[in-house]
Amino acid sequence: MKKALFALTVLFVLTVFSNLQAQDRKFGLGIMLGAPTGFSGKYWVSEDNAFDFGVAYSFVETHNALSIHADYLYHESRWFPQFDRLDFYYGYGVRLRSNKDETSLGARGVVGLALMLKNAPVDIFLELAPVFKLIPSTALNLDAAIGARYYF
Repeated sequence: MKKALFALTVLFVLTVFSNLQAQDRKFGLGIMLGAPTGFSGKYWVSEDNAFDFGVAYSFVETHNALSIHADYLYHESRWFPQFDRLDFYYGYGVRLRSNKDETSLGARGVVGLALMLKNAPVDIFLELAPVFKLIPSTALNLDAAIGARYYF
């Protein structure tokens, strides 16, 4: 059951990524380093809102696992007008994490900063995401990453 749920989630995320790449400069794909480390994607649905996705691996010694997350983000760009576009963002989402011993599902809260460069289709971000693990047991974890994405 756990393997089937995990396989369906991976298939869903990969399908979303392949469909979003056709959008005109609304879709970014890049890397994130931290806990977890892997690939990050972002799809803008408006000037201030976006979906954020990650497929990564957590190398934390006691929590080695494949990690997949999806978030809905709200961006506030008016706080830092002196920069090209430095947004404070916040949002919510879900995280699925799986290793050989356990598959877990949790709710994420996300806060971060994203610098979107004016002369290049690139953003650089730093984010923290407290995760309240719900299944199979409850616990509080923290995801943290720095990364960059290129927009197609």
